[in-house]
Amino acid sequence: MAAPTNDALLLTSREVAELLHVHPKQVYRLLKRGLPGRRVGGEWRFQRSEVLAWVGTDAAPAPSPEPTPAPPALLAANGDLVVHALLQLANAVPGPLWGFVQADRSSALRWLTEGRVLAAGSHGGLPPARVGAQRLARIHLVTREVGLVARPGEKPPKPGALAGLRIASRPRTAGIHAHLVAALQRAGVEPEAALAKAVALASHREVASAVLRGAADVGLCTRAWASACGLSFRKLADEGYGLLVRSVDLGAPPVVRLCETAQAPAFREALDALAGYDASGAGDIRYDPEDTATVVP
Repeated sequence: MAAPTNDALLLTSREVAELLHVHPKQVYRLLKRGLPGRRVGGEWRFQRSEVLAWVGTDAAPAPSPEPTPAPPALLAANGDLVVHALLQLANAVPGPLWGFVQADRSSALRWLTEGRVLAAGSHGGLPPARVGAQRLARIHLVTREVGLVARPGEKPPKPGALAGLRIASRPRTAGIHAHLVAALQRAGVEPEAALAKAVALASHREVASAVLRGAADVGLCTRAWASACGLSFRKLADEGYGLLVRSVDLGAPPVVRLCETAQAPAFREALDALAGYDASGAGDIRYDPEDTATVVP
């Protein structure tokens, strides 16, 4: 059923789901995030103009004369262990398989904009609310710990003592790089000088591997990867980690499957076996960008 165009009519939850291109289950989660609605008897009803104003658009997406192919079920992210756990569980049930593409934050967002991937990893600062004319939504997964790592038995140095060390870092476009720069600035150290010998590596796994085999004195990665490789860890910050999708794709079966997987007990059980993750609110849909990072003094 198409949503009524007469704003005097109140929409049902299912009609709002169709209007926003989300699964009906997500409407009740959006209510907790501030979606305007009212109780009529024992059911929720919504005013069309209020719903559209809340998601930041003046009108529902107009139907295309020719259907636009949906992006492939690919997730572009930085190889965080939470992503591997999520995709392993999502691909264990019937349906199209999700694939993974290694990418830093900037590359993942660009590919999402170009329609080359269906989801992009998001962390380390406020994500954009839109890409072009497309409204973005964020699927929250975890709050994770990021910091400095050193070989087993060696205490990672404080940020102010990094100058002159061989540092396995991440590219400047990676969200985690901003936490290291901020930590150096808080310590009164010029980042360019301290990172003069830093080598940018493509993933947390490569950083942990470089430190473990002695190719670097210290590295920058998540506690989860440090724990998996037996490395010692010094926390720099806690940050929210999730996935960005276009709001028009929230109702796509592969995206619905990811949300349901993130909300399932099996996902939290998988994360219990990994270090440095808080799965509170996993699977929540968030239209309002928020920077949930907290730093360690």
